[in-house]
Amino acid sequence: MSDASASDAKTGEPIRFYGRRKGKPLKATRLHLLDTLLPQLAIPKPAGPIAPAALFAHAPERVWLEVGFGGGEHLADQATAHPDVGFIGSEVFLNGIGGVLKGIDAGKLTNVRIFPEDVRFLMPALPTASLERIYVMFPDPWPKSRHAKRRFIGPANLPELSRLLRDGGELRVASDHPIYVRWCLQHVPVHPDFAWAVTGPDDWRQRPADGFPTRYEQKAIAAGRPPHYLRFVRKARALPHCGGGAAQTASACLD
Repeated sequence: MSDASASDAKTGEPIRFYGRRKGKPLKATRLHLLDTLLPQLAIPKPAGPIAPAALFAHAPERVWLEVGFGGGEHLADQATAHPDVGFIGSEVFLNGIGGVLKGIDAGKLTNVRIFPEDVRFLMPALPTASLERIYVMFPDPWPKSRHAKRRFIGPANLPELSRLLRDGGELRVASDHPIYVRWCLQHVPVHPDFAWAVTGPDDWRQRPADGFPTRYEQKAIAAGRPPHYLRFVRKARALPHCGGGAAQTASACLD
């Protein structure tokens, strides 16, 4: 399936989505939440810039994004653990959206907003350095070489992910597929804006202490496929040169 109703702001090429948008029939409870709760939380396709903190009543200082949240377990657990953080979850799969709505409703969560579309429609509308953390948890690996360009982590999206993250912010990627893990390590650490936050041979094989499981992770472990957890830190941006010498500060450049 593809969606060519909009174009990439940088390349001018159509934004295409490959994958399912709906699975088995939804139960009545989830259908009800899609009709009643989703309209309260949904972010429409942007027609202009969006201030992420303004999406939430409590105007959080920190906003985290999860790309393709699947069943929504990780998103709901993170939102529960960090009520001061604003969470944006993006997902096109209707069954997954129904799942996260169930978790939001059960937990009475007020710090989650949903973008029920391809996140690439949303990212250009978000301000530079507006996100503290971006999660990409167990994405479709597209293991065939001819489909490599469909992988979300890669040359096409890394510049935009870099732009959106604050200095010191994190891009977190989890996958149980060796091809996808290898692909990430071939592309992200060599990007000039990212550093791989690894301290030993085993820490990227262990879920971070502040992480939560997903159903895909549990299925992978049950099937004997060990997950890998990659953390990449956004490096500090270089200060603009404005004639102040070595001690020049960013604030001084604005004076």
